[in-house]
Amino acid sequence: MKRLMIMLTTATALVSGCSDRPAASGEGAAAGNVVLDVALTAQEKEARVFTPEVMWKMGRIGSSSVSADGKSVLYALTYYRMDENKGYTSLWVMPVGEPEQARQITNNAGKDNSPAWGVDGSTGEVCVYFLSSRGSDGQGSEAAQQLWIVRPDGSGLRQLSAVEGGITGFGVSPKGDKVWFTADVQVDSVSSADIYGMPKSRALIYDDLMERHWDAWEDGAYSHIFVADLDPSAAGGNGLSNVRDIMPGEPWDAPTAPYFEMSEVAWNNAGTQIAYTCKKLTGYAYSMSTDSDIYLYDLADGSTRNLTEGMPGYDKYPVFSPDDSRIAWQSMERPRNESDKDRLFVLEIATGAKTDVTAGFDYNAANLRWSADGASLYFIAPIEATHQLCRADLAATGERAAIAVLTSGDHDYTAFSIAFPDAVRAGSSAACGAEGSPSAVVVAEKTTLQMAPELFTIDLRDGSDTQITFINREIYDHVDRSTVQKRWVATTDGKRMLTWVILPPNFDSTQRYPALLYCQGGPQSVVSQRWSYRWNFELMAAQGYVVVAPNRRGLPSFGQEWLDQISGDYSGQNIRDYLSAIDDVSREPWVDSDRLGCVGASYGGYSTFYLAGHSGRRFKAFIAHCGMFNLESFYGETEELWFPTNDLGGAYWERPGNRVADRSYAHSPHLAVNDWYAPILIITGAKDFRIPFTQSLQAFTAARAHGIPSRLVYFEDEGHQVFKPQNSLVWNREFFGWLDKYVKQR
Repeated sequence: MKRLMIMLTTATALVSGCSDRPAASGEGAAAGNVVLDVALTAQEKEARVFTPEVMWKMGRIGSSSVSADGKSVLYALTYYRMDENKGYTSLWVMPVGEPEQARQITNNAGKDNSPAWGVDGSTGEVCVYFLSSRGSDGQGSEAAQQLWIVRPDGSGLRQLSAVEGGITGFGVSPKGDKVWFTADVQVDSVSSADIYGMPKSRALIYDDLMERHWDAWEDGAYSHIFVADLDPSAAGGNGLSNVRDIMPGEPWDAPTAPYFEMSEVAWNNAGTQIAYTCKKLTGYAYSMSTDSDIYLYDLADGSTRNLTEGMPGYDKYPVFSPDDSRIAWQSMERPRNESDKDRLFVLEIATGAKTDVTAGFDYNAANLRWSADGASLYFIAPIEATHQLCRADLAATGERAAIAVLTSGDHDYTAFSIAFPDAVRAGSSAACGAEGSPSAVVVAEKTTLQMAPELFTIDLRDGSDTQITFINREIYDHVDRSTVQKRWVATTDGKRMLTWVILPPNFDSTQRYPALLYCQGGPQSVVSQRWSYRWNFELMAAQGYVVVAPNRRGLPSFGQEWLDQISGDYSGQNIRDYLSAIDDVSREPWVDSDRLGCVGASYGGYSTFYLAGHSGRRFKAFIAHCGMFNLESFYGETEELWFPTNDLGGAYWERPGNRVADRSYAHSPHLAVNDWYAPILIITGAKDFRIPFTQSLQAFTAARAHGIPSRLVYFEDEGHQVFKPQNSLVWNREFFGWLDKYVKQR
């Protein structure tokens, strides 16, 4: 199976940020807990500099959810051991608003992940279900991932499944008597060893696209959804019975590749139906379309119904209303535009009537949650380079909803969960009120450019929030931090562009600093108040650089027109936006305009390659990570063909005659290498199939052939991003080493 392995920002830390807090006690909980030394050294404390080494000591929190009674929050925490090049994750439960009472309920014996509140179907008690690879496969390797259960106090830890090969995701029914889970199923084979019965042959044989996706080759296995009866009281991993594949023999994935997000699958509240996302296309048609649909599977008769037939774009993330009469989901309209507006749709299951809830609301909707009475939907929307919590108050079917933006401020809410204790106490869907009941408890994961994810409660009455975890307090207390400016820059076509300017710690306006233009990838992903462990602005500023991060044309949160403009115009207005931003900030007396660098990844790497030949010699050095260099060869090397077909206007063989494609390919960065003049660092990964490493090899060859000081960093075990701890340190040392040598020096 071409399963994408992503290191999410789940984490294993002590809530206080200290490393000497005792682990929780209890049956099977923290017994044998691996001790992780994540404290800052005396030298690091004295230096007060945020370095890559310090960053990798940070605890990473995620997968949070508030309990139904609103009293406790469940989350995962991960710390990394650099010497082992691996992370350790454990699960925690904390009374809301009482971080000092946080309790570690699993130890670091395995990769515990995907925690979810649930009900023990055998006892009716509240419990926590999760996935873990704890144990051994009997041959000294880590065990396959299985379903586990533990009580909120850390007792009663036990394994519930023993599925051969392991499971990759799950969802327990609201009553705790059934479970859906996902596992890889071998539907066919592309191996010459199987096809010809030659076990030592090592060929893969394909008759159609897509032969590879994101970071893995197609192998004939697919992610399928299974449903089973669940008995949490069973011992020895025998808690599943009457297991059946609801997609027998089907040659496609659910959830969809390459991310396999379990939020694409959902139980109804009665535990009788499962809604799931699937893209039931194959071959060339699959590579040219984003057409995924929402399917409804009925456990009683085994029938499957396509709820979004005729809707040609992405349809994902179904969520049932409290009374199971409706389903809400995210929907894109255009079938080849993966960055179309994410609309919030609602379907009446009985009639099939659909309503675009966010018609007239010019922003995306994500992370959908119903109110207790089903009268409203809460969601997160990107608005002017921030992510805010919103509410849609539903009107009659077919009528436009009233949208309220509930929060404000320079921050990102990256995820949230909501509980309605009044409804729990009443045993029914009690109304929460148009302005949000005081009893509604919202816990959100929040970031800023200066703060890694932490948990906050949000008051729905006034949109205020209160921090309830302090995972990395020790680090923040012992490093000097940047200053972030919010700057509106005039563009060449008379518009205003929001640009984040991050100033070094202990900034002195009488000094002159080197500056970096950050070119965002995507190309349609917002430069918001996100925290990144790869392209980290706080880290760049801490090394003495002013960081200029523009929300140039083609980025979300400024309306669909601003977002759409980049498609078919890669080398046009958005490039001018970059230059407007760096020129505007460079006019400040505290920026040394003779010491400017340009950096970026993916489309940002394209931007870097392009600006290397079209920047009027503004920059002293460039860094391009996994960038598009030769657009003609890129079209033939990438895997999701809908993307270049939409964004470049078509295939290179459609020239001449296709006006948009003509323009795109005529402005490929490789055509301007004769104008390259400045040192360039080029970084790539062997497992990157989105922008294959051959693009970087071509650029490196061109740079060396033109006598440009250049360096190639090729990661043998990374894809489009660099995730592994030691690789990340290498990446950062190369990154800052290059900038210090060619930009910082006068």
